[in-house]
Amino acid sequence: MAKSNSSVNENLINIIGSETDITGQIVTKGDIRIDGKLKGSLKAEGRVVIGETGEIDGEIECGNIEVYGKIFGKVAVKELTMLKSSAKIEADITTKKLGVEPGAIFTGHCDMSGQSKANAGESKQAKAEA
Repeated sequence: MAKSNSSVNENLINIIGSETDITGQIVTKGDIRIDGKLKGSLKAEGRVVIGETGEIDGEIECGNIEVYGKIFGKVAVKELTMLKSSAKIEADITTKKLGVEPGAIFTGHCDMSGQSKANAGESKQAKAEA
């Protein structure tokens, strides 16, 4: 019996190779590994891996992220952000959990409240009005 392709493949993995440069927006419902360069935005419902040769200059939204390479910009992660020893980050990070290996370089702001800045502002205003 043939399989139906109508459902979303939960094991979808996308790979951007080390010799690839992209300018623009990437949106995926699956996981993605970037070993090349992206100037723009990345939105992934799954896990993002930035390889040692990977570099992102822009905004990232994802479920989980593991960084071996470079990020410049803003990062919003629903669950876990893992900065490996080779990571170089100049970004503002919003995440629930943050892991940093010795040797990783992180310059920026980290919000681990689990809320985006817009939501945090609304929460503070609601408390003030109460």
